[in-house]
Amino acid sequence: MKQKVELNSSPELKPGLNLVSAAAISIGATIGAGIFAVTGIAAGEAGSALLLSLILAATCTLLTAISFIELISWKPAEGSIYYYSRELVSPFIGFLVGWIWIISTLFTGATVALSFAHYFRDVIPLSLKSNQIALIIIFLFTILNYIGLEESAFVNNLLVLLKILILIAFVVIGFFFIKPENFRPLSFSPPHIFIAAAIIFFAYGGFARVAIIAEEIKNPRKTVPKAILLSLLISTVIYFLVTFVALGLAGAVRLSHSGAPLSTAIRQTGLKWTGLAVGLGGVLATASVLLPSLLGVSRMGLAMSRQRDLPAAFQSIHPKFHTPAAGVVATGLVMALLAYFFDLSKVVSISSFSLLAYYSMANISALRLKNWSRSYPVIISWAGLIFCLAIGFFLLFSQPSTLVISLICLLIGTILYLFRKKSANF
Repeated sequence: MKQKVELNSSPELKPGLNLVSAAAISIGATIGAGIFAVTGIAAGEAGSALLLSLILAATCTLLTAISFIELISWKPAEGSIYYYSRELVSPFIGFLVGWIWIISTLFTGATVALSFAHYFRDVIPLSLKSNQIALIIIFLFTILNYIGLEESAFVNNLLVLLKILILIAFVVIGFFFIKPENFRPLSFSPPHIFIAAAIIFFAYGGFARVAIIAEEIKNPRKTVPKAILLSLLISTVIYFLVTFVALGLAGAVRLSHSGAPLSTAIRQTGLKWTGLAVGLGGVLATASVLLPSLLGVSRMGLAMSRQRDLPAAFQSIHPKFHTPAAGVVATGLVMALLAYFFDLSKVVSISSFSLLAYYSMANISALRLKNWSRSYPVIISWAGLIFCLAIGFFLLFSQPSTLVISLICLLIGTILYLFRKKSANF
């Protein structure tokens, strides 16, 4: 007997992720290159007050996370704040939010791939150049995303577990070698503490990545908020302990002069093998950030294509693997080109500013919810918005070129938005 086939049906995304996998994706996107790289840069700004900057960045992230929870409780949506700002603010603002997030994450992903390559060459010396290794890892992770999210989630869970174990070992071993004098004198300069908080915020940037794949998570109204809060709690505890131990081992000055601050810190123990272990942690950390970056951009492309903000090809769902095939391939290709041809060491400030703008819109969208029974006081969203704007101001104060580059990206996005209305391919 022939089965009835609906001619207008199309493959849909498969909701197969549970709380553990969802939280692991968020943790993997959060605890990554940031904790291994920006600790030294932030220490150069805040000095021995580095922990105050960490607390400030964590507070900003927590307030914004609560706004996310309000929005997700209202309506889970593939695309996250892009969708919410489009529905609650305006379609144009929503497009710009999604566009800037994609640009930021593409550059961040390429940077992370290059960072992975440098750590990998430190652990296993190879004749391959760093950009060649970056191409290989992007290619492999693109395949993982192409063949199915659950396969990607398994690998991501493994990377997150190994990375956390290495960071815990760093804390436990390093704790016994802390020198109290490295915490003195306590430097207190509010502008520099805010600048350091903006830098550290980059390390928190992926906490809400799981919201972008809400349609692929089981019971997203309950699972996504739990995953966000769980990942934020775990990430903050690990960040605080690692930063405390690193500062106690090496001091702010030594950390600020190191491109690999955690390796520099652990070497103060005199245990030779610890440097190799932390190098391996750097490999795992950067790898576990690259995977969610590839994942997130392709899903954002899917969400924007559904609203005709990107070409219809990005709506293509693979009939077997149930993944946005065109988006996955395009994301991997662009990241690979950026990683191969560009030095992206200075793009951290661009990504951070874009993330702050992105999360500001999360708070604004939460403030615009009408006729909705809130789980949290509205003052929390106001506080989250103020924190994001304040930290963003100090980031621009320290990196004026970030504003120029961000405006150029906005201009390109605006042109694309206007062009889409005249094209039949959207």
